[in-house]
Amino acid sequence: MMVDDHELFRAGLVGLLEERGIDVVADVGMAREALALVPQRDPDVILMDLNMPGMSGVEAIQRLKAAAPLKSVIVLTVMADEDSLMDALLAGAWGYVLKDQPIDQIVESVRAAARGESPISPRVATRLVRRVCAPNDAAPPGNDPELTARELEVLQLVARGSDNREIANTLFLSEHTVKNHVSNILVKLQVENRIQAAVRAVRGRLV
Repeated sequence: MMVDDHELFRAGLVGLLEERGIDVVADVGMAREALALVPQRDPDVILMDLNMPGMSGVEAIQRLKAAAPLKSVIVLTVMADEDSLMDALLAGAWGYVLKDQPIDQIVESVRAAARGESPISPRVATRLVRRVCAPNDAAPPGNDPELTARELEVLQLVARGSDNREIANTLFLSEHTVKNHVSNILVKLQVENRIQAAVRAVRGRLV
């Protein structure tokens, strides 16, 4: 599903996505329309702009995650500042993609999200790393969740940006086992996706 109030941009991107084999089940210009359509159209991935009239993308993400926590919401925006990035991720976005990326990278971000991965544009990834590594943002140690030694190893690799296959190869585990470890980590850290787990890991000095 595509959610963006810029009609020409939305129509153009929908056409490009469909040309590359992405089935766009709905495209709307308002966040409220998206909230109403998600239960009917059941999209695997939702591309969400941030600045829209009536309801912001961040508020829409919060409502979507409350109603359908397993849906992958990817922010697609021109906004590359830290505050917008952090607001979206903490609201529950699974990824953050900039509109000026080449279309093939946007398509791959959609496919990655459908696989359960968390795509993020390199330009904003640098800002994310700087933000979570800032000394003033680091949480004091001592409140660490009870992660096993293996889960901490997996979390460290997640924080480095490794996907499940790379983690499996590094730790000599099956991808299924890695997937189970990641699921347990998300539950224990009380976060919704890998990006939030990485943020929590660095801020809490778990890695």
